[in-house]
Amino acid sequence: MVFKIASSPYTHNHRQTSRIMLLVLLATVPGIAVQTWFFGWGTLVQIVIASLTAWAAEAAIVRLRKQNIAQSLADNSALLTGLLLAVSIPSLAPWWMIVLGTAFAVIIAKQLYGGLGHNPFNPAMIGYVVLLISFPVQMTSWLPPHDIAVTTPDLLDTVQIIFASHTSTGADINTLRMGVDGISQATPLDTFKTSLHAGHSVNEIMHSAIYQGALAGVGWQWVNAAYLLGGLFLLWQRTIRWHIPVSFLLTLAVCSTLGWVFSPESLASPQMHLLSGATMLGAFFILTDPVTASTTNRGRLLYGALAGVLVWLIRSFGGYPDGVAFATLLANITVPLIDYYTRPRVYGHR
Repeated sequence: MVFKIASSPYTHNHRQTSRIMLLVLLATVPGIAVQTWFFGWGTLVQIVIASLTAWAAEAAIVRLRKQNIAQSLADNSALLTGLLLAVSIPSLAPWWMIVLGTAFAVIIAKQLYGGLGHNPFNPAMIGYVVLLISFPVQMTSWLPPHDIAVTTPDLLDTVQIIFASHTSTGADINTLRMGVDGISQATPLDTFKTSLHAGHSVNEIMHSAIYQGALAGVGWQWVNAAYLLGGLFLLWQRTIRWHIPVSFLLTLAVCSTLGWVFSPESLASPQMHLLSGATMLGAFFILTDPVTASTTNRGRLLYGALAGVLVWLIRSFGGYPDGVAFATLLANITVPLIDYYTRPRVYGHR
């Protein structure tokens, strides 16, 4: 199967879907490595669980549809869905959450619509939103980066926490969190929003441990830099087009700069928006999904800009700290309309 991700007339580059997905998977390696370094072995454990669940769910539904299981699994799309969801959730989230989210993403958000190429919404983000709405406490309970953590669970403790909710010494997850982090379990974006609602000034918030010596939060800026590196690799390989990442990041930068200039006492700085949360992961790996993104060059620019505005609005005025998932799904809704009004003119017609 070959992706046709441009408007007609089509040209073929002989790239199979499986190769495109493998390149995207390869590009996530720097981000996964840095994320594991700062947040522990749980990231890798979640990826393994999500990958196995994605393969099992895909195989089960494909079998029910009486299609070729090996051919379906060979395109690597289910694996990519599981991986993107796994790196988006807290590293010590219980195993049943990633299983539930991944199964929902593959079965409901992808296969229910007809499989790869037919789903209108990004499956990984559907799974993420389902988990975030259903289990908000678990989905916002991140371990602090190891630079500011009192202690970091090793691989054995990580596995036992994920599967049994306690460590090898018998301490449960709540006890561990209190011992690891005496200030907050939140991400930099969540810390900023929660502290503002609690009445703290921006100056007081930026003196929190999670921001000390960092542009956008300890650890998180390096995670985003690593996903940026992976995104540049995808651009170099021409696996994705530049239009969506550039328009998304530029729009987010402009909106956050204007907001910060006019209301620095209540809105986050541009570097906070660009280098924290899932910004770079969203820009290069989520919004650029060839199935659910716009397919015209002008449409891609509008699509990315719309997502950038939505992320800034949700982060600044919404109830959730990071808006990449919601912005992606809302932008997905507009793709048919965007593509309709940005269709290239057919030669010989006005």
